[in-house]
Amino acid sequence: MSERDRPWVMRTYAGHSSPAESNALYRRNLDKGQTGLSVAFDLPTQTGYDADDELARGEVGKVGVPIQHLGDLTALFDGIPLTRMNTSMTINAPAMWLLALYQEVALAQNSSPEGVLEALTGTTQNDIVKEYLSRGTYIFPPGPSLRLTTDTIAYTVSAMPRWNPVNICSYHLQEAGATPVQEVAFALSTAIAVLDAVRDSGQVPPERFGDVVQRISFFVNAGVRFVEEMCKMRAFVSLWDTLTLERYGIEDARRRRFRYGVQVNSLGLTEAQPENNVQRIVLEMLAVTLSKGARARAVQLPAWNEALGLPRPWDQQWSLRLQQVLAHESDLLEYDDLFDGSPVVSAKVAEIVEGARLEMARVAEMGGAIAAVESGYLKSSLVSSHAARRARIEAGDDVVVGVNRFTSTEPSPLTADLETAVQAVDPAVESAAVRAVREWRAARDPEAVAAALHHLREDASGSANLMTASLECARAGVTTGEWSSTLRAVFGEYRAPTGVSSAVSPSGTGTLLTQVRERVLKTGSEIGAHLRLLIGKPGLDGHSNGAEQVAVRARDAGFEVIYQGIRLTPAQIVDAAVAEDVHAIGLSVLSGSHLEVVPEVLRGLAEAGAGDIPVIVGGIIPEADRQKLISEGVSEVFTPKDIDLTAMMNHFVTHIRKAHHLPT
Repeated sequence: MSERDRPWVMRTYAGHSSPAESNALYRRNLDKGQTGLSVAFDLPTQTGYDADDELARGEVGKVGVPIQHLGDLTALFDGIPLTRMNTSMTINAPAMWLLALYQEVALAQNSSPEGVLEALTGTTQNDIVKEYLSRGTYIFPPGPSLRLTTDTIAYTVSAMPRWNPVNICSYHLQEAGATPVQEVAFALSTAIAVLDAVRDSGQVPPERFGDVVQRISFFVNAGVRFVEEMCKMRAFVSLWDTLTLERYGIEDARRRRFRYGVQVNSLGLTEAQPENNVQRIVLEMLAVTLSKGARARAVQLPAWNEALGLPRPWDQQWSLRLQQVLAHESDLLEYDDLFDGSPVVSAKVAEIVEGARLEMARVAEMGGAIAAVESGYLKSSLVSSHAARRARIEAGDDVVVGVNRFTSTEPSPLTADLETAVQAVDPAVESAAVRAVREWRAARDPEAVAAALHHLREDASGSANLMTASLECARAGVTTGEWSSTLRAVFGEYRAPTGVSSAVSPSGTGTLLTQVRERVLKTGSEIGAHLRLLIGKPGLDGHSNGAEQVAVRARDAGFEVIYQGIRLTPAQIVDAAVAEDVHAIGLSVLSGSHLEVVPEVLRGLAEAGAGDIPVIVGGIIPEADRQKLISEGVSEVFTPKDIDLTAMMNHFVTHIRKAHHLPT
């Protein structure tokens, strides 16, 4: 296949509904030839809960297609021949489980099992390290989680030779604040941890270890500083080639090839003047396509209005057309690498390579990526880096057009009717999913389920490869929640370091921060207690970057901050607020479940006799929803357009003073 004809997949939101509805959208796109032979989908089973679990309330169908058992995945791929597809699964903690379901669906689609597994092509992201650092959708402690990754790799190398069992994902690291050096270093340190674990497990013969290296792929981020980002990718290619040759002895250059897909940066997309996001996306796409020697094999582009909510199909199509114009109308793909021999590019690449080597050596001295996760070093590094970035934007040192400079604007027809500019998920999706999973459980053979779960528990307690037991569970009709709960009972659950307490804040204070600190001290003196602020992340939403930055700035402003991390029920947030006797609560909700979980927190506070505690909400929240939250008792709502965190802290103090009947 020529480079021009290679399917560059669009980022798809087809999963934001039921499996059957998602299937209809995929088939429609396939009929139009929009995605060629590629399908990509997000899965909200990242932390292994069924739709009727308490933590999933309000989020079902909003962060991906809900897959709870074999029947759901069968419905999702009905009429889509998996042996002819290239399927990319954005799935990590339960990647083994989704791969087991996928295999069973593929076998059921074919009358004979012969050659089916050998024909399956695709990727399970399966990068658990970045989940502890950025995305937050992990389940188990790092050790058992790495075992699941290792077992999946060992299984696919022997049974599914065309499958990419792990996709080292630096994308979310940049979203969490990583510099180019950190993104390269932390991603490659993760790859070392995975490869070492596979090698040391003894499940893959040494003579086949090249197959393991060859099937590892990467998923990276591309920011708007496209020259620096392009140099970053050339550095990635160089370091990976050296690493696989020198550390693992892979002589075949083809097996050392740095294979990566990219999703361009969503962190830089703005709610203010969102039409500017189109040119940002184009520049970011150029970063991973200009240099032929470091060119992406697949490109996913977000939509221009992603900072506002879920893009509509038309918005998604716009992103796809950007790729197609570049691939089919421009002459970019007709030439060799444009940057070979450039002294400017060579110097920048060398700088990133040297910085990444130093950072990788630091991680290695700690015992590797897993140890650096457990110590909190990697997370605190990202939180600190992100805090520095935000400080530069607030100070105007980093210009963001339409946000901190050039803010005057003409009325935009694109956002004239915001209520139709983004998709909304039908609330009936969740109730239907809850009903369906309960009906599924009632209709299956309970003895087969019990036997399969017993097998899984026994294997997890020993050292057997867990793919065999997972496949048995899939065939028996075990649900995602049951699979993960069984492993939780053996492995335990884990709460990763938040990085907030050890994060280093940027130097300098600023006049406003000094004033806010004085107000915090004054208000605390008048109330008779040090002001305490609870930052809460309700539900399964693992995107914690914003909450962490609010927590860091609140700490710098003089608040005592209580931040317990992600995945809390509204009841747990209420209990913490009462137990800690907090003066305000900040809730971060980015999954679209704000109309469900926030009122539940408000009701819980009222029932606990703490209804006077101000509740401030942040998230991607449309104006109509903001008004609803305010009417229900929320003190204030912040969205991505509110970039000044110090000013936000000032608002927190004001609401606390109002709650205590003090002059504001």
